Amino acid sequence: MSPAERRALTLLLALGVAGHLIRAASGAAPEPAPLILPLDPTDDGDPLAHRDSARALARPLRAGDRIDADQATPAELARLPGVGPGLAKRIVADRQIHGAFGGIAAFDRVPGIGPALLARLIPHLRFSGVAADTLLVGGDAAIDLNRAGVAELDALPGIGAARARAIVAFRDSAGPFRQIVDLKRVRGMPSSLVDRLTQRLRIW
Repeated sequence: MSPAERRALTLLLALGVAGHLIRAASGAAPEPAPLILPLDPTDDGDPLAHRDSARALARPLRAGDRIDADQATPAELARLPGVGPGLAKRIVADRQIHGAFGGIAAFDRVPGIGPALLARLIPHLRFSGVAADTLLVGGDAAIDLNRAGVAELDALPGIGAARARAIVAFRDSAGPFRQIVDLKRVRGMPSSLVDRLTQRLRIW
């Protein structure tokens, strides 16, 4: 190394040291540490698996990709078109409270999912669970009193079309039933009939 090169190197080192001293004296904040994402516990601490998982969650859904609404995490649901982190959390919270969706009809019960969004989601959804309102009670299917239509109510023993329409009309005007015995407030519903239907009805 020539004398000129040594002098240039010494000058650069001196300038570097001076810069650090000036920064320390001025109280400048240190540079932020690089962001480190926590490892997914399902990856068993494998950084490569964590990287692949993060990439998969960030990748938009392709045609034919489907997400199981009865099993998916909020991060997985957030990949659905039009579903952000907030709505994804509401979907999981609804599922935890009311049970599996079991189909697209029950998925519509989540606040924030309307007909337009539902139409966009249908190609990307699948359901592996059984809807709570189709669970069997005493060998017969129990139905949700606040969601059942005229046809479902009409199929109950002792109801008939006229009473089924009266139940739906009462529900539409007075609001959802809070308990099964409130069915006795519907005109034309004998107490004895309501008592017989108790095991066939549920409120979720």
